[in-house]
Amino acid sequence: MVSFVNLVSGKWAIPILYRLMVIDSPIRFSELQRAVAPIAQKELTRQLRQFEQCGLVTRQVFPEVPPRVEYQITPLGKTLRPTLDSLADWMRDHAPQLIGSQ
Repeated sequence: MVSFVNLVSGKWAIPILYRLMVIDSPIRFSELQRAVAPIAQKELTRQLRQFEQCGLVTRQVFPEVPPRVEYQITPLGKTLRPTLDSLADWMRDHAPQLIGSQ
């Protein structure tokens, strides 16, 4: 079982998930990489595989040359939006306190 913290703890996890939620349609790997730049290809691949294993993202491979691969947020993945919105709201509300404590 994957914990929430492990799921979203990577530097790129939340930006990837949030971008997929905002787009809410299939997106090619290269387009997604540009949308969350400057993420490395290896890191994006790792995160997407983890999300796919958890059922948050679907991956569709088209038998073309060169191969075309598209990713899309699943209905389960979309259920994370209120949680991520809440985290973003909390950061906006408390950022001055966090910065001031350093």
